Amino acid sequence: MRSALYRGRISHTRLRPAKHRFEYRVFYGLFDLDELPDLARRSRWFSLNRFNVFSLRSSDHGPDDGSSLRVWADARLAEADIDLQGGRIELLAFPRVLGYVFNPIAVWYCYGPDDELRAVLHEVRNTFGDKHTYVVPVEGADLRHEFAKELHVSPFMDMDSIYQFAVTLPGDRVSIGIKQRDTTGPLFRASLRASRLAFTDRNLLVLFFTHPLVTLKATTAIHWEALRLWRKRVPFHRRPDPKPRSVSVVGSSREAL
Repeated sequence: MRSALYRGRISHTRLRPAKHRFEYRVFYGLFDLDELPDLARRSRWFSLNRFNVFSLRSSDHGPDDGSSLRVWADARLAEADIDLQGGRIELLAFPRVLGYVFNPIAVWYCYGPDDELRAVLHEVRNTFGDKHTYVVPVEGADLRHEFAKELHVSPFMDMDSIYQFAVTLPGDRVSIGIKQRDTTGPLFRASLRASRLAFTDRNLLVLFFTHPLVTLKATTAIHWEALRLWRKRVPFHRRPDPKPRSVSVVGSSREAL
């Protein structure tokens, strides 16, 4: 199966006005959308659209209403004039752990029928319940891309800034690097580096005990680090009015939804 688990570390570094850094262990699931029903049938500890130690719900991603993730992704890709012609889509995301999940970012890898990557979707969320998906067409082997920030992610970050992403295709390892800059210069960087594990019941149990309640830990860490930034007197920015479930096509002025 193409679906897998990835175990590694996430790090965040703020460069100014106060230096701030943290790092913690995480694990992700890489879910081939076409394999999800079979993956759930094979596993004792993973389920699709129902409670288990680990699970994935269709309502966790895409349209957030429980409808087909594949149909939603194909429609979003069409906004960028991309037709996968049935090619596979893989989703790198936190699974639910004992029913709970919060994904600050989930990455969709979208391949054509020739198994070449055609697009990447960065699905970004904040703790206020807002979401924005950046649809990034890919040409050739260059998986670096840049686009304007469209979602209020942290109250300690201004909206007027640019993201620079550098990603690798999921293989034996996977990595995602994010840099953020504003009109003054570099402001923030984050990274994920992880190694592949087979999607087996044994590995799921190992990860459950070695990375306990990792999804709840992610949410707790966000609020704890926010408190530390507040104590360092980092300026606070009010949340602007969001664009619910908005999708932007990088390199295009068009928006869906």
